Amino acid sequence: MAMPDFDISPEEYKDELTRLFAQMMFVSGETAEPSPETTTIIEEIVHTQVVEMLKRSTELAVRRGSRSISTNDLFFLIRHDKAKLSRLVTFLSWKDVRKTAKDSDDKGGDAADMGGDDPLGGADGGPGGGGPVVADTGKKNKRTKVTLPWDISSYFSEQVPERDDDEDEDEEEMNAATILRLKIADERTKNMTRDEYVHYSECRQASFTFRKAKRFREWAGFHLHTDSKPNDDIVDILGFLTFEIVQTLTEEALQVKAEEESTKNRTGDADAESKKRKRETGLFGEQEEGRTPVGPKHIQEAFRRLQVKPIRNRVWMGGPRALHRTPLRLI
Repeated sequence: MAMPDFDISPEEYKDELTRLFAQMMFVSGETAEPSPETTTIIEEIVHTQVVEMLKRSTELAVRRGSRSISTNDLFFLIRHDKAKLSRLVTFLSWKDVRKTAKDSDDKGGDAADMGGDDPLGGADGGPGGGGPVVADTGKKNKRTKVTLPWDISSYFSEQVPERDDDEDEDEEEMNAATILRLKIADERTKNMTRDEYVHYSECRQASFTFRKAKRFREWAGFHLHTDSKPNDDIVDILGFLTFEIVQTLTEEALQVKAEEESTKNRTGDADAESKKRKRETGLFGEQEEGRTPVGPKHIQEAFRRLQVKPIRNRVWMGGPRALHRTPLRLI
């Protein structure tokens, strides 16, 4: 059973988005407080990306002969980004574990089925967590394997029993990318104080959809781009992907800003006012002297770079077709 949504108005949700964008940017490495212009541009980009995903998913559903989009349609859209796909699959697997544990708890009296070791803290360790059924705990709380539509195993009704050490090359590559992301997060947090890390942990939980699914549907314009009402899994996946979009955009914008400052320092044209900038107090604490946040121009340049098609995927279309409009790339 899904948790009820917060009772907030569209205007309150709009203000909430600004706060959420700032928190997501902080998790992505932006320690200064972004300006309203910056968060507005990010919101426009994220909204455009969500609408594009809804349109493409609807087209895939129509090709399947269905009116409603499924999770496989969204999987297919990000199939080339193995690291992101790995994080999404893990997210859905643990979501199913938490839902199963909560349902078992709500039915009452069978707390032993949940065990006492929910990795995400979704299950409360209560009386009866041990006892004679400990041997079944691994089966009850084991993550559900999410089968991707292009996996060979999805072609057959009978499935081979899973092994703990069963890992193919794609999974190894996905896990390597996930470990790299964790190392980057560790570098960002290793010098934080206890209070700073608590705040960082709270910001990591920022979500556009958690208990705000109705307002998210209205903001994304679900009724304009899909004929049916997407289920909760679709909304959760889009909420997950929006966080990924903000994170990728912020990381690229920080790189653009660093290159700009490096160029200015080499040419000796650094802005004198930025050196004399007084210490300011931002949303996430005191900023370093001279520290300026990512600006709209950095976000725009980051978005431009992320839209550049890799050279291996370029095909020269001579003549009038060389001026055709390129489709939007999903971040």
